[in-house]
Amino acid sequence: MLYARIPSDRLGVLIGPEGATKRRLQESTGTRIAVDSATGDVTIDETAAADPVLALKARDVVQAMARGFSEDRAFRLLDDECYLEILDIKDFAHSKNRVAQVRARLIGTRGKTRRIIEELTGVEVSVSGHTVAMIGGAFEMAIAREAVFMLLRGSEHKTVYRFLERKRADLKVYQMGF
Repeated sequence: MLYARIPSDRLGVLIGPEGATKRRLQESTGTRIAVDSATGDVTIDETAAADPVLALKARDVVQAMARGFSEDRAFRLLDDECYLEILDIKDFAHSKNRVAQVRARLIGTRGKTRRIIEELTGVEVSVSGHTVAMIGGAFEMAIAREAVFMLLRGSEHKTVYRFLERKRADLKVYQMGF
């Protein structure tokens, strides 16, 4: 059994219209998923899954939806080359006031910073509560993670944008190798 928790305001994303999203996740992974809508607890039974890794992927999909990703973005995690990483802003900001400031820095004016990280790395980013969640491939994730760390540590936005522009060439070379 695997467990996850999802906020009540995100339950609709996991369950979907008439249970379609939950059913699709169960069929894709071979798991049985039970959702307690009162507490937000999600139980994933992997005993019927052909591959135990799929059960872990199902938990990642649930966690991604809990962290603010849409159904389509979360389902990217079922791809073998895609990973979920969740960073806690509280590890970098030690007061509630500072957490709000760091969140604002990560999102940027009208979402500009988050959008630039997504466009230049191909990694999808969601800032929700006191966490930053990212979905992407391992190589791309390393670059996006470093950009987020730079922002969390207080680097200027232009410094982070320059870093991402420099890494863009590395990404193109990496993607051509496939």
